Amino acid sequence: MGGIELDALTKVYADGTRAVDALDLDVADGEFVVFVGPSGCGKTSALRMIAGLEEITSGEVRVGGEVVNHLPPRARDMAMIFQNYALYPHMNVFENMAFGLKMRGIDREEIRGRVDRAARILGLSEVLKKRPRHLSGGQRQRVAMGRAIVREPSAFLMDEPLSNLDAKLRVQMRAEIARIQRDLGVTTIYVTHDQSEAMTLGDRVCVLRGGILQQVDRPQVLYDRPANLFVAGFIGSPAMNFVEATVAGDEVTFGPHALPVVDRPGLKRYSGKRVALGIRPEDMRAGAANGSAIDIVVDIKEDMGSEVFLHFAVDAPPVRNEEVRDVVGEEALEAADEQTHHHGSPFIARVERGTAAREGDRVKLAVDTRRLHFFDLETGDGIY
Repeated sequence: MGGIELDALTKVYADGTRAVDALDLDVADGEFVVFVGPSGCGKTSALRMIAGLEEITSGEVRVGGEVVNHLPPRARDMAMIFQNYALYPHMNVFENMAFGLKMRGIDREEIRGRVDRAARILGLSEVLKKRPRHLSGGQRQRVAMGRAIVREPSAFLMDEPLSNLDAKLRVQMRAEIARIQRDLGVTTIYVTHDQSEAMTLGDRVCVLRGGILQQVDRPQVLYDRPANLFVAGFIGSPAMNFVEATVAGDEVTFGPHALPVVDRPGLKRYSGKRVALGIRPEDMRAGAANGSAIDIVVDIKEDMGSEVFLHFAVDAPPVRNEEVRDVVGEEALEAADEQTHHHGSPFIARVERGTAAREGDRVKLAVDTRRLHFFDLETGDGIY
């Protein structure tokens, strides 16, 4: 089929809301691309324009090099899978999966063969005669996927297909979707608000904010080299810790703490200036390290069994950039102010299980200074 190309794709609603703003993206044939971002960031609007379910304000959608802006959905050879499975309750699984093919006038034996093949792929062969009400949530989701697979489309478009499932089933279905897409090799665009889902599924991940593409890259690149404060705060769980800091030669200082900085040429022009410093919770561990440790007092200890979260405050100004507000929300920032008594910055460290620290203890945390992140306080852009 070729890939899907978006050229300055834009959606402005009648009330003036700019849901998608000049989105440029090339999706290669057979690639799995995920759109991720908070509610209202434009990811579903973009998907619906690609599918032909939403009118395009400006820009182009090209499939295999052909502009499809004015083609109806059924002429675009794409199968869309929604979060509500939209199964016909009076039809059994076989009939639900076969319905679209029947409407297209496909031969009965061809329909039987396609449905049987899809059922084997999805593990549905034993429930083909059952109606949706007799199926589990995961089975219903697989039926919805089967209905898309039997069409043998050029692309799958998935709009938060796992959001109605419980956490355990979501993890199982994530693995199923990844396996099926890999086996079929069908170009797939997948929308989710769950960054963990995005990172585990996508060949590449597109992070959107306010209708604007913030960064698109492989999951590991988004994690290691976020383009700005928003991407840094959105990708990773628990979220990256942020604090205002000052660059001083080969060190960065924040409150009473100082950490060495190595191999960060972009910081040279910020010498003597304030920046946003980001430290991921997993880049700290209990125990001293020469020149790369911070002294903290544990406020709250969360023992998760396999790991421990230590909550504490750093006596330095928090980052109040608009991008950070968009990630954590105003209420969370207010709660953090309460926790730190209206001064300092709330931090979380993810440390190894068995850590003996208790609430109220003073602890040294070693910081992996190779993994520090720096951002311009005015623009929010990453400094590398």
